[in-house]
Amino acid sequence: MHKRGVLHVFLFVSFFSVGAVGLGGAVLCDDLIRYYQNQCLVRNAQDSLKRLESLNAEYDALLEQLENHPELLERIVPVTLGTEPNDPDTAYPHARAKELAIAREALIEQAEQDGAQPDVPTWLRRASDPPKRIALFIAGAGLILISLSCFTPRAIEEG
Repeated sequence: MHKRGVLHVFLFVSFFSVGAVGLGGAVLCDDLIRYYQNQCLVRNAQDSLKRLESLNAEYDALLEQLENHPELLERIVPVTLGTEPNDPDTAYPHARAKELAIAREALIEQAEQDGAQPDVPTWLRRASDPPKRIALFIAGAGLILISLSCFTPRAIEEG
């Protein structure tokens, strides 16, 4: 009789646990998807923050170089103001519109790849499909009902 009681407890715990996980998964599916999407947004924000910190460090280094070497300012002024430099012995290449368009497209593609879709697990995407979600809910509820009706201890009859 003792072995039978242990078996009943084991089956009750097993069926109830699996049913509760299935039922909880069906109910919390949207929240889990939002969780993974938020994790992706946090990662993207951290990446942006790192890029901004890097740009700030580069800008600070550039300002320091400009303070230490004033002749750099003379070289940067024509580019910044858009004027043509007047050095007669130097050739200054100009970018063509086609080259600029190709570079712009490459930068746009890189930006699109950086903002990738969130990594939602495959099992969660499948479980979020409405018919599968309903089936998961019904199966979980069924397992809980089976565990409660078949594997609970019976009341001892007196007398």
